[in-house]
Amino acid sequence: MCDYSVKLTRNAVDIEPGHHDRLRAAGFEDTAILQITLIASWFNYINRVADALGIGRDVIKSPQ
Repeated sequence: MCDYSVKLTRNAVDIEPGHHDRLRAAGFEDTAILQITLIASWFNYINRVADALGIGRDVIKSPQ
């Protein structure tokens, strides 16, 4: 699951049916694979939005 999430994060277009087969072999059902994909994708999305807006960064403001 972690390897899949990393691959999804780094380059989702590299995900192939074999990745899903390995998750199934590890005991994950299709619903769980969907949930893993959705959760990892959502975290990737929300972190990119936060990064783009500077949310959560320690920002040093210069005195005016």
